[in-house]
Amino acid sequence: MEIFESLHAAYGPQQWWPADSNEEVVIGAILTQNTAWTNVEKAIAELKRADCLTFRAIDALDEIALAELIRSAGTFRQKATYLKAFARWLVENHDGELDAALSGELDVVRGELLALKGIGPETADAILLYAGGHPTFVVDAYAKRVLRRHYLIEPKQTRYEKVRALFMDALPHDVRLFDEYHALLVEVAKRHCKSTANCDGCPLAHFEHDGHL
Repeated sequence: MEIFESLHAAYGPQQWWPADSNEEVVIGAILTQNTAWTNVEKAIAELKRADCLTFRAIDALDEIALAELIRSAGTFRQKATYLKAFARWLVENHDGELDAALSGELDVVRGELLALKGIGPETADAILLYAGGHPTFVVDAYAKRVLRRHYLIEPKQTRYEKVRALFMDALPHDVRLFDEYHALLVEVAKRHCKSTANCDGCPLAHFEHDGHL
């Protein structure tokens, strides 16, 4: 919580996820895998122009046509397959209603998402937190880097569930807290905790750290 409070004092509320609907959140979470958010924004804009920013529309769309619309997001054929799989699951099992699909118990819904093609734990947790309103922590490469350099995880710790458990066990299960904390870790990583650390002026510089890890 001291880390969170330091980041929040420095950067203020981040108000993530940037989207106009929960469906856009999910689509963005899938598209952002292994690519920059600027590329995702271009793909989402193309989907909006084609009036295909819903899972009912994606389910009805030819996969090749969908792939072309999201070309800017990188690995677009693969991601088109992932989006189609999510859309088919949603239509077949939840009558296309995203809010209903995400409204169950956290562990149950998380298990359903993880069973879908192309949905790993980071993507599942982003969907559950930002679209489903579930108190689950999203662990990404930025978070791992910050934690590693501040001795909160071992240098070679890469297991997603173990890092997630660090937050889940130590913090109150509050959606707004998890939302802001994830976004703030991304912000400090982009500004200071880059692949080569720049600790000057970092709001976490007063915590014990090693910028070379």
